[in-house]
Amino acid sequence: MQQSDFTTTILVAATPEQVFNAVTNVRGWWSEEISGPTAQLNDVFLYHYKDVHICKMQLIEVVPNKRVVWLVLDNYFNFISDQNEWKGTNVIFDIGPADGGTQLQFTHQGLVPANECYPICHDAWTNYIQHSLYQLITTGKGAPNPEEGGFNEALLKKWNLQPA
Repeated sequence: MQQSDFTTTILVAATPEQVFNAVTNVRGWWSEEISGPTAQLNDVFLYHYKDVHICKMQLIEVVPNKRVVWLVLDNYFNFISDQNEWKGTNVIFDIGPADGGTQLQFTHQGLVPANECYPICHDAWTNYIQHSLYQLITTGKGAPNPEEGGFNEALLKKWNLQPA
């Protein structure tokens, strides 16, 4: 039985350019606790949320106003045993015109129901895309995790991550 990758879709009354700009403004909808650039091909950034989640992403495909793909280079969750679940997966934002606006299809390729993190990750991504990113696109203000000042040399060393 093939397992489906997590996908969620939003339709917004905005242009593909506005959606693309919001997607690449990761601090505006996912987290203010991002270190590194988030908009250009080969950019690498780190995401951090308390002691719960830290990951390192690289933009491996950027087609303005159409598509953005992140590769998960490294990842840690404090609530699962297999720390490899996200590593090597792709986070994909497909943008296209739709009736009355633009459709954004979000897919986390490799995030499947068999993953231990799936229930939590499903709910988190749904919230970030359906609410925070949607709000950023439609009102200019998303609901990202607030900056907490958690990035420091000790944290990065603990997880064998290099600053972005």
